[in-house]
Amino acid sequence: MAFGRKPPSPVLHPTHLVVGLGNPGAEYKNTRHNIGFDVVEAIARSAGIDLKTMRHRAQFGFAEVGDVPVALVKPLTFMNLSGESVKEIARHYNVPAERILIIADDLDLPVGKVRMRLEGGSGGHNGHKSVAASLGTNNYPRLRVGIGKGESPTIDHVLTRFRPDERKDIEEAIQVCVRTVETWVKNPDEAMRLANAPR
Repeated sequence: MAFGRKPPSPVLHPTHLVVGLGNPGAEYKNTRHNIGFDVVEAIARSAGIDLKTMRHRAQFGFAEVGDVPVALVKPLTFMNLSGESVKEIARHYNVPAERILIIADDLDLPVGKVRMRLEGGSGGHNGHKSVAASLGTNNYPRLRVGIGKGESPTIDHVLTRFRPDERKDIEEAIQVCVRTVETWVKNPDEAMRLANAPR
């Protein structure tokens, strides 16, 4: 079931958060570390909505899957403090950790590989470290999008942009993520099967 093109009524609070991690600012746009932002923007386009609400140190918008209201979120706190924004939004809308899907890059996966887990550790990712610390739990679902390790130091590699020969794999991964998120809202187990299917 795809996202609806009409946002939910303003009186309906979102019951799920879909959060893409990244860094704000033009200098970080389309970098490997910002793949979470790219996925959330793709979901917003699919839903026909704008991410124009600016509150809780984040940029977000609202969509629906069936009758389920969802907030699509891009924290603007920079990666290492992402959890602070997530915590504010979750508290405001009273959304539990198991209904907060975090989308982020993963160095340990090949470029374009997608993996989903319903809980787990940070894997050394500073965004996940911040989210787990702020929520007080690792028990939140996450979508990981592979960006590869590269040959340069990690801090430099994550801030590079994808090469032209990598773009096809990344665009396909983004579309897998869109379909996975649409499924997750209704059926987390089916979303896991979709994201983790061999491809």
